[in-house]
Amino acid sequence: MFKRKLAALDYQSEEPFDCEDEKQFRTLVLWLEEQKIRHFRIEDRDPLRVTHSPEWEKGYQQYKNNLGCPISSGKRKEEVDWLLSYAIRLEYADEVEKYKDVKKTPTSQSNPLESIDINSEDFKGGVFKLAKMLNVASHPDHLLTLSAISKLVISRLNPDAISNPETVIIKGVECPLNHADIGLEEIGDPTIGQAVQIMRLLYLKDLRHLQTSINETIVALQGFTADPKTNIAMGKVGY
Repeated sequence: MFKRKLAALDYQSEEPFDCEDEKQFRTLVLWLEEQKIRHFRIEDRDPLRVTHSPEWEKGYQQYKNNLGCPISSGKRKEEVDWLLSYAIRLEYADEVEKYKDVKKTPTSQSNPLESIDINSEDFKGGVFKLAKMLNVASHPDHLLTLSAISKLVISRLNPDAISNPETVIIKGVECPLNHADIGLEEIGDPTIGQAVQIMRLLYLKDLRHLQTSINETIVALQGFTADPKTNIAMGKVGY
């Protein structure tokens, strides 16, 4: 977990760094102070230099206190991470002109989705295969199919829904389209008529969702106005 920070500081070691290895840990602390941090005067670094001494830990604790290290858990990983970050900050402060124009380069931690070709045949095939697996109707546009899959996963396959599936079961009574009166005039073509009815119902569903969001916003605002804060210093009620 320290590989990138150690590389940024040009720390050289014959073996991968292990912060739980006492020898490696003490060697790194001394190197950071000698080469990067340089908080103590040279003659005051002796307690850290004798890495095999039983008194080294006492000197290290004093060193942390002098640096103002905020880590109080006693966990070596957290302390090493803070020391490395602190050293990098000092390194940058000393070489601002050198680093300010350095361009960011891709790393192994970049978002792997950014490199996917969403129009490739493999990607399209994967989307339609996933749709079939989840019983999602496929659309000629694979991105629309992917959007439908996303909505299904978010609403019904999240941890809460999986642990309590009854909360996401759609309940209601079937209502055939030919029996639904949604305020449309009779359309001669039955196929077009059904399509228009479906689009109208979806539109009404979106309106209902919008109205619910508006109601929730109104309730939240009423919570603020019903409980105004009094600012005694300014001699008035309100924010």
